[in-house]
Amino acid sequence: MQEQAQRWWIALAALGGCLLIAVVQSSHGGGFSPRLGVQGPDAYYGPDPYTPLIPTAATVLALCLVRWWPWLVAVGGLLCLPVAWPQLNPDPRGLTFYYAFGAAFPLLVIGVLGAAQRLLGTGAPGLGAAAAGLAVGFGLFGRALPGTIYQMLDPALPAWRVILVVAGLAAIAPATWRWRRGDPAAVGPPGEKPWSWKRLRLVLTGGLVALVTLPFAMLSTERLADLLEVSWRTLATSSNARGGIIGGLTLAAAAVLATLAGVWSLTGALTAAAAQIAVSAPLAIALLATSDAGPARWSGALLGVAIGAAAVAGRWRIPAAATLAVGAAVSLFIAFSATSGQPQKLAAQHGVTPALLMIVLCTAAATAVVGATAPVLAPRGAIPAVLGPITGVLVAAGVKTAPVIYLRSGTPAREVGADLHLDTAGGLLLVAAAAVGGLGVAHHLTERWAERKQAELIRQEAAAAERDRLARPIHDGVLQVLALVQREGSELGGTGAQLAALAGEQEVALRNLLSGTRTGGAATTSADLRTLLNGLASPLIEVSMPADPVPLAAGPAAELSAAVQAALDNVRQHAGTGARAWILLEDEDDAVRVTVRDDGVGFEAGRLEEAARAGRLGVRQSIRGRIQDLGGTTTVKSRPGIGTEVEFWVPRRR
Repeated sequence: MQEQAQRWWIALAALGGCLLIAVVQSSHGGGFSPRLGVQGPDAYYGPDPYTPLIPTAATVLALCLVRWWPWLVAVGGLLCLPVAWPQLNPDPRGLTFYYAFGAAFPLLVIGVLGAAQRLLGTGAPGLGAAAAGLAVGFGLFGRALPGTIYQMLDPALPAWRVILVVAGLAAIAPATWRWRRGDPAAVGPPGEKPWSWKRLRLVLTGGLVALVTLPFAMLSTERLADLLEVSWRTLATSSNARGGIIGGLTLAAAAVLATLAGVWSLTGALTAAAAQIAVSAPLAIALLATSDAGPARWSGALLGVAIGAAAVAGRWRIPAAATLAVGAAVSLFIAFSATSGQPQKLAAQHGVTPALLMIVLCTAAATAVVGATAPVLAPRGAIPAVLGPITGVLVAAGVKTAPVIYLRSGTPAREVGADLHLDTAGGLLLVAAAAVGGLGVAHHLTERWAERKQAELIRQEAAAAERDRLARPIHDGVLQVLALVQREGSELGGTGAQLAALAGEQEVALRNLLSGTRTGGAATTSADLRTLLNGLASPLIEVSMPADPVPLAAGPAAELSAAVQAALDNVRQHAGTGARAWILLEDEDDAVRVTVRDDGVGFEAGRLEEAARAGRLGVRQSIRGRIQDLGGTTTVKSRPGIGTEVEFWVPRRR
């Protein structure tokens, strides 16, 4: 009950962090690294030369301190106050504002993802997946709130921002107090060392990916032209080409660095990034088309976020996420066709209804894909690093790179739209749907394999423990008796010598059984069953066999012979005095069949089950058990007064 209550407190804190993320995204948008561009350092958040380092430094710090995720969210919320309430800052466009704004977003996102890692790692996959998806979904929701770049900023104080900040801080307060000394479960799976190489590798990769954008973002147009050995005027007149080059370089460098985190992390980051890149342009068009729609715009975005979170909160999160992505892709294809390949018409004509549908489906798809990806990353403790800075940088670079595919030879750069075409965005959503489906299948197969391996280890440990338990009384009793019979019988000669030899063989076999070893060469050499079964012949036992050899691997041959011997022992003990037995060996090419029949008294149906319940397990273990271990079958037929027939069938290859 206490653990269940803690999960809901964590979920509430994650929701509070998501509200704060919406506040940051509603202002100027946040990121884990400097904005990608080619205007030089002056295009950053502020004129100070250290400002570009703030998001990267905050990202690395947050990854190192993810154990204190409630405090990360709380500090990020406090840094939102100058954004939500400019009157608190005497210089609303000074360095304090830019420093606070640059650090708030990484702290908030990584803090919320740390909460998702904690939930997924402690048996709450639904809440954890929903929290991870909401970290992205509320960022998209923030873009739809009043006061974004799509609407003129109201000179009056936007009271709703203050309300969201206060609500977010209030939601995070209980978790901040409860885990004031840290939450080890947010670092990774239980039992993992907080500063193991596996953990450090994720922190290092996230920091390097966030840092890799800095040298590219510092490039001015002139410097980039010099590096490419082209005229700076060529780049200056083509904003798409300029941004695409920087974005492509960043995307390639970030993808290469992401491989340091492992294949699963790279695949998860690419899947989440593909969905976010795909919805960026459609959302921009839809938000512009609904700029005069009032509350309908942000209500549609909130509805989409809720649908995506609900989809991944259930057991079928992978199919649900793929379905939402496909549905969003279909809506984009329809919008592309309806506007004759010019989706800007939708914004120009202010088509509210289709735009709202795009907002709902796109936000739901992005939220669901990210949420469905999180459980795959949770066993590796990779959610904060992968879905945070690694995915964030890939998205920023991908958004800059994607429009380059529309540049064609002879097409003036100014005629090419800066947004991703809706048909391409729909295709990218289909790729994201296929990727999340494949990721889910691969994760499921990996889990099943790990479970089978664990079950096999448990079985082996149980078998070893059972052998050890049996070894003590057998060693003290049965083995000592066999050793005594072997010594005394060898001194008597005749029948006593035979008894001594048999006792010696049984002692060796029993010791091998207790040690879990087998006689060497059993798996590679073969034996002629005729020789083994012919040795069982006696005046009361008749053996019939083919004229040609009947080969069988030595191990299975010995087990089959032992099973036949056990059946003959039952004839001697239970068939009655003077009962005769017949052994028939048949070679069936891919298998062998041995039938043991007697003319004894027989028994009634159900007698074997009664014997097993009474603890007499000779037939079940010595006969059926041996043949079953060889992959074969045992059939027992008997009726009172007409004897018993036992048939063994053993395949040559298993």
